[in-house]
Amino acid sequence: MQILLQLFVSGISVGMIYGVIAFGYQLTFATSRTLNFGQGEALMVGALVGLTTINFLMGQALGTMSAYLLMIPIVLAFGALQGSVVEWIGVRQALKVKSEAGWIMATIALGIIFKNLAENIWGRDALKFPSPLPEASLSFGGVRIQPMEIAIVVGAIVLMVAVELFNRYSIYGKAVVATSNDREAAGLMGINTNRVITFSYALSSMSAAFAGVLVAPVTLTGATMGAVLGLKAFAVAIIGGLSSGVGVVVGGLILGVTETLTGYYISTGYKDVPGLVLLLVVLSLKPSGLFGKAAIKKV
Repeated sequence: MQILLQLFVSGISVGMIYGVIAFGYQLTFATSRTLNFGQGEALMVGALVGLTTINFLMGQALGTMSAYLLMIPIVLAFGALQGSVVEWIGVRQALKVKSEAGWIMATIALGIIFKNLAENIWGRDALKFPSPLPEASLSFGGVRIQPMEIAIVVGAIVLMVAVELFNRYSIYGKAVVATSNDREAAGLMGINTNRVITFSYALSSMSAAFAGVLVAPVTLTGATMGAVLGLKAFAVAIIGGLSSGVGVVVGGLILGVTETLTGYYISTGYKDVPGLVLLLVVLSLKPSGLFGKAAIKKV
């Protein structure tokens, strides 16, 4: 039983990272029915920018925790800028001409460009990200938890709650909700939907960059770290439902726990299989996702 609880705890921390990245997919899909297929690269760039920033701040005689806290706003701003650039270059024109293949290929291409830039700037070797919290595990009833795993769960929850509160109680957030509900009607009411879509892409990449600096201290940081995470988060978004913020979180937890259980009880070589099988089952039985709503297209 203790081993099972340990696996669940580990799976939850991994699943929350998947959920935060998938949350970014949900943000752009809600406002524009498009996805940033370079979301994993946004996480990677956020982690590497965070690494450079924290190393610089620590070189100024700041402690690791202080440097980490000061680094986060810089990474968030950089992620928002990156997302805005992706929308301006890769999505806006495709939406104008209603080219679905256009934004798909453009976001993939930009993701590859960001990866190549990262390889040339930071190199191809994996880098160690300094942890702001002690690396020694804490014990709760025999279940060992790393402090950074707790920080991952708390940070992910704080980010998603902050976005939800923003959407509910701020004027600009209500514009985002209105655009999500009906983009054409929102435009007729005077809402600048292009600006809202840009904002959703900025927020999406910002959340991925934040996920990058959350997960970096418990793994190695490098130009290739985002590819697998981005792909798994996309699977999570499909499983949970792209139209549901709660769904992507639940989907992330399902995938994270499933992977850890499979890796322990079967083999680490098969840990990706159950999640992919679940994805295929969901697509077959409920294509809109477990918590998603089927969309009705007007013709």
